Amino acid sequence: YKVSRFSPLVSVVRHTVITLPTPINISTWWNFGSLLGVCLVIQIFSGLILSLHFTAHTDLSFYVVIQSFGDVYYNWWFRAFHANGASFFFIGLYLHIARGLYYGSYVFKEVWSVGVVILLVVMASAFLGYVLPWGQMSFWGATVITSLFSALPVIGSDVVIWLWGGFSVDNATLTRFFGLHFVLPFMVAGLAGLHLFFLHDQGSSNPLGVSSDYNKVVFHHYYVLKDLVGVCFFLGPLLGLVYFNPWLLGDPENFIEGNPLVTPHHIQPEWYFLFAYAILRAVPNKLGGVVALAAAVLVLFYMPFSPKTSIKGLSFYPGGKSLFFSMIGVFFLLTWAGSKPVEEPYVVISQVLSFLYFAYFILIGPVTRVQDKLL
Repeated sequence: YKVSRFSPLVSVVRHTVITLPTPINISTWWNFGSLLGVCLVIQIFSGLILSLHFTAHTDLSFYVVIQSFGDVYYNWWFRAFHANGASFFFIGLYLHIARGLYYGSYVFKEVWSVGVVILLVVMASAFLGYVLPWGQMSFWGATVITSLFSALPVIGSDVVIWLWGGFSVDNATLTRFFGLHFVLPFMVAGLAGLHLFFLHDQGSSNPLGVSSDYNKVVFHHYYVLKDLVGVCFFLGPLLGLVYFNPWLLGDPENFIEGNPLVTPHHIQPEWYFLFAYAILRAVPNKLGGVVALAAAVLVLFYMPFSPKTSIKGLSFYPGGKSLFFSMIGVFFLLTWAGSKPVEEPYVVISQVLSFLYFAYFILIGPVTRVQDKLL
């Protein structure tokens, strides 16, 4: 009786992680989906532990975070794991998206669209979490980013006041940011389940970009063991960073309490937002910069509607491969430019790189279509 009562749930789990038909030729680049699931679990668990010892108040947050390092058993470990886990989460996300762009996974519209929504929610959650320690960069980062909404015509000022909960970034802002940061990861978990549902309904792509319906194997044990090896290789550098240099990726300014009367010399977000920050600063007009910032991520929604090619992916398109790897270089250069002050020559460099970034999404379809006709 018990087995029959739980059999629908058991069958879902069994189909998801054991008997799922999987293309026999998918490579290590397909490991990042499971790695992102592991990262999400790590972030939720470590975040729950940290939330037990956090007070969302502008007079207390900074000191509570510092005090908990010494007074709460292993709190420093969870804090370092949570902070660096966010960086590794974004590394996995960007590699997962790059694999999807290279191998044409965006042809599965539902899977791709839900994935882009997950990216947007994760970015929002990461921004909200960065504000919580209430250091200098946290405070001023929140001030700068929320102030961007003032560029919206007519309703901009009202939206900013609504986000702040007052007329400046203050206690109300921190309280609602903490609440949202707590809730959003669970929304990501739900979206990840929807992402997997569509993926299993439509099937995975493969490096050759051809139908794999007649050449599949069960997920377990072939890919379960492969994913476990990937998790070990992924967690190794993360643990090394946590134990040997936990604040390497942090900003020194954030070890100073947030002060609205002292503006940091150079305000910048975490490294995983620097490419978008560079695009924002590349546009002189404030509204234009906000539109460009949003378009830098929302342009991914366009890919399922780009011109179709005979073969999924870029493996057999030399011109498309050249464009793709050029775009990867542009992404790294934008990240570098975003970390530099707003002065020449970095402004001009950011403008050129921003143009090249968006040019990729415009040109990749026509370039591959031309190669289709030549072949």
